[in-house]
Amino acid sequence: MSTSDKPSSLLRSSLLLLFLLSGQAWCQSDTYQQSSSGASEDTQLRVPPPVSGQAYSTSFEGETESNYLRLGLSLTTAYSNDVNGGTPPVPSMSYSIWPTVALDKVTYRLKLLLNYSPGFTFYQNASSLNQGNHNLGLNLQYRLSPNISATLRESFYKTSNIFDQANPLNTTSVSGGAPISGTPIIVPSAGQSSNTTTAQVTYQMSEKGMIGGSGTFSTFGYSSSPQTVGLFNSQSEQGSFFYSTEIHNRYSLGASYQYQNTLSFSSSAPGTQTQTQAIFAFLTVYVKPNLSLSFSAGPQHYNSVQPGLPVASSWQPMTMFSASWRGERTTISGSYARTVSGGGGLNGTFHSNNASLSLGWRATRNWTANISGSYQNNRTLTPYFVAATPGGHSLSGTVSMQRTVGEHTSLQLGYSLAHQTYSDIAVISSTPNISRAFVTLHFILDRPLQR
Repeated sequence: MSTSDKPSSLLRSSLLLLFLLSGQAWCQSDTYQQSSSGASEDTQLRVPPPVSGQAYSTSFEGETESNYLRLGLSLTTAYSNDVNGGTPPVPSMSYSIWPTVALDKVTYRLKLLLNYSPGFTFYQNASSLNQGNHNLGLNLQYRLSPNISATLRESFYKTSNIFDQANPLNTTSVSGGAPISGTPIIVPSAGQSSNTTTAQVTYQMSEKGMIGGSGTFSTFGYSSSPQTVGLFNSQSEQGSFFYSTEIHNRYSLGASYQYQNTLSFSSSAPGTQTQTQAIFAFLTVYVKPNLSLSFSAGPQHYNSVQPGLPVASSWQPMTMFSASWRGERTTISGSYARTVSGGGGLNGTFHSNNASLSLGWRATRNWTANISGSYQNNRTLTPYFVAATPGGHSLSGTVSMQRTVGEHTSLQLGYSLAHQTYSDIAVISSTPNISRAFVTLHFILDRPLQR
């Protein structure tokens, strides 16, 4: 089998597994209420964070709402030290408007969260950069039978700047699993878009045992402009399978196999195909119902291909750690992952260290403070590839305070910063630091839904 056939073969295998498990679920649907040997709602196992594919919740304990239709409007005024990404830098005020529609529906078998937020940003000193933005998120969880659950997640955004979001804190999500691809390079003015689709099926085979499989397809790209010289678009496919067992209702122990195929490409230079395979063991400890710690470790093999050059391949250790705490006044989640990856605007295969952190503190009934940030360090494993990115690192974060003004209104003040060092990317060399101060006024109307 050729190298190019492996991704499609894996994808077909993953889809076949999902189809078979779903088919079994539909066959069992008639006995959904009568099944006595399977798991009940009260004994349904949690999917451990290292293999769930879900981000940790940032809401406070007892704050989670469900069954509502939400309409909102956010108005943002911001100042950035550079919106053009050139020399000399062009500082500017910007003004954004973000309508929002969100639907949250929960029943015995269904959990649905859908939100869409289109927007438009105007720049005072650079009107040519005025741009429309889009954010779409879908998280659908359906319990097909007492033993089988299916999840479908979709995420899409299109923006002129990673910080030009209705809520900049949404740019940093913390999960217990390995990153699907590299963290995107932040470019001040070039448009960028991302789309990620994930399907997962889990089967609770016994009171304490669970197996599952998932498939993910993602794309990331920059709009064509002088600011994107040296940057590469990417496409990634991932498939994984896992087994997990619960011990004493506090420990989840298991193992997982993960395959990922990433292609970085550009119209002006040869790209790179990076394939990785990892087998790792994981342990999640639920210290309390709202406090969990997760550890993962195992070998990871990579295979990097660029036409006309020798294939680069080797073994690397993969390690991951994550933790999450949700309290009535404090939420903390953080993660660290040491993996081999590709994509994210870079060309080649990289030894990557990724860390992310999210903190929330409810100071009073009406005041909350939030801090979120991420760090990534990339060291190339393919230095002899044509147009390969030598590597570099990036650090970004946001600090904000939010004040509840009334029943439907809140005011947010914040500051965002990104620092990047990639010497061979001109727009990063000329603007290694991007800062943005913002004020956002939120209007929200909720309409409860019947269960």
